[in-house]
Amino acid sequence: MLSVFRSPKNPFLAPTRSRAFEAIGAFNPSVVEEGSDLHVFYRAMSEPDELRTPGRGFSTIGYAKSSDGGETFTHRMQSISPQEAWEAYGCEDPRATFFEGKWYVFYTALGGFPFGPDNIKTAVAIGDRPDALTERHLMTPFNAKAATLFPQRINGDAVLLLTAHTDFTEEHPRPTIGIARSKNVADFWNPEFWANWNAHLSENAFPDVRRKDDDHMEIGATPLLTEKGWLLIYSHIQKYYDEHSRIFGVEALLLDRNDPKNIIGRTEFPFLVPEESYERYGLVSNIVFPTSALIENDRLQIFYGGADTVCATAQLSLSHLLSCMDATARKEFVKRVSDEPILKPIPEHAWESMSVSNAAAVDLNGAVHLLYRAADGDNNSTLGYARLDDAVTVSERIDQPVYGPRADFESHGTEDPRLTIVDDTIYLAYTSFDGSRARGTMSWIPTEKFLAHKFDAWAEPFLLTPDHINDKDLCLLPEPVEGKPLIFHRLDPNICAEHISLPPTEGIMSGTQIMGPRPGMWDSEKIGAAGPPIRIPEGWLFIYHGVGPDHGYRLGAALLDAETATVVLSRTSEAILSPELPWEKEGVVNNVIFSCGAILRDDTLYIYYGGADTAIGVATISKSTLLERLLPKI
Repeated sequence: MLSVFRSPKNPFLAPTRSRAFEAIGAFNPSVVEEGSDLHVFYRAMSEPDELRTPGRGFSTIGYAKSSDGGETFTHRMQSISPQEAWEAYGCEDPRATFFEGKWYVFYTALGGFPFGPDNIKTAVAIGDRPDALTERHLMTPFNAKAATLFPQRINGDAVLLLTAHTDFTEEHPRPTIGIARSKNVADFWNPEFWANWNAHLSENAFPDVRRKDDDHMEIGATPLLTEKGWLLIYSHIQKYYDEHSRIFGVEALLLDRNDPKNIIGRTEFPFLVPEESYERYGLVSNIVFPTSALIENDRLQIFYGGADTVCATAQLSLSHLLSCMDATARKEFVKRVSDEPILKPIPEHAWESMSVSNAAAVDLNGAVHLLYRAADGDNNSTLGYARLDDAVTVSERIDQPVYGPRADFESHGTEDPRLTIVDDTIYLAYTSFDGSRARGTMSWIPTEKFLAHKFDAWAEPFLLTPDHINDKDLCLLPEPVEGKPLIFHRLDPNICAEHISLPPTEGIMSGTQIMGPRPGMWDSEKIGAAGPPIRIPEGWLFIYHGVGPDHGYRLGAALLDAETATVVLSRTSEAILSPELPWEKEGVVNNVIFSCGAILRDDTLYIYYGGADTAIGVATISKSTLLERLLPKI
């Protein structure tokens, strides 16, 4: 799994009215490293040209240079502006490559207005210096964008990638990522070369990497050679054909080293989506658009445009990204202790005859004690008990519920427990359900009575959340923060936090958001706490569940700050545990991994989870391995 970190200095380039050519936009940067210098070509946007693009900003290509690693930029200038009829209405979105002693800057040439498939094509500017491009050519005679040249030959060929037929026509309703090869680079601006290439489009096309037919894709960065193959960072846009619902995301493909048309790995979901203000608000809202990348040791730095307005950058571990693109490595990141559940429904026990799931866990007296959700044939829930002396094998299972409905507000079930030990008391946070409303509720019991199985000692249930809202996934931290107990809860679709008293004397009256869904990612629809966060030296280790665009439930991890437990220091961009086994994919609710508890012993984190809302399993992961992904050394 991997975590992505935006630069705290974002945006690193922004528009400035002191230069009219970039008065309203400076975005989509293409960065080339040359020694200690960074050369940045970017899309610059001026105020509308009322004679050519009325009501719409006018685009040219800007250039800037940094000799201090991107701290400051000098030589900021307009690099490519219209000279020919085929680019008279603008030059957009450069991709630069230094190849065999020359600078090649590929860009989108706009030859008419309003823009459409007949006037959007690719072009190239060439020069001996990045700030002196002296030659330019129209490339494709057909609609295309985002051309980029591999930085070295492959089996003797110069190799070019481009997105062909990006704009809808009846003949080409969907885009195609294609690859072109030639011994002679100049063939890439030869009309006859492209006429022949387009006539054999299917032979030159990549496999379609879109997940749905209404998705869109476009080449992002110039490919980078890694030990595993060529890494291609690209733009994947969900719901593209609905301009009000588009979700821009950054994804990656791994291409065969010798035959880059062969895709050997890919990310399952976007690992970067619009979240920060400079990505959500601008000339065009909610855009992250990747246009270049650099590798230094294990650090992958991605440069992108934010909201079609500014230039930004983020970094991540290259090795972590490559492992996420390997299906086998993804499945083995968190290890299931068995392919079979540790707890299944018992048909002879009416109260748990339909399903068992979603176990809370506490580690006491050398054993792990579980309270799990059990459902009868009418799907009414109570809580059952099991003990695991070795943390993975059931040593004891009580044949009656140990907690169940006692009040009108939980007449249809007590669900999804979380357990927290505070001093000599075990606090139970759970969801009470009256048939229409799900609300956060708490009870508690002395630890000694819990261990003695004197379950009639549970305190009367206390409603923590108001009558008029649904509130779920409550969990209490095991120690106070800022001097007061803190509880997490979910006000759909976000995880919120609030200080309370213990035992509680009043309900939760506010919801301070600490984490929310990320559009288009594996946790895009809603999120909620798994078990209570675990205190470690680095902060609070927090396992949570997320629901994705496929409506599947998965688990992720986050690291919260030690002082307040409300600041997200890091968060996995990929799920750490997804439905894979048959009993996790099919059951009462299909495709569900849902946890309500985990315990830490030495370096091993044991995660207890429900599969398909039907049975309970255990998975383990090294805490240090998980922290390495949350806090990579990059």
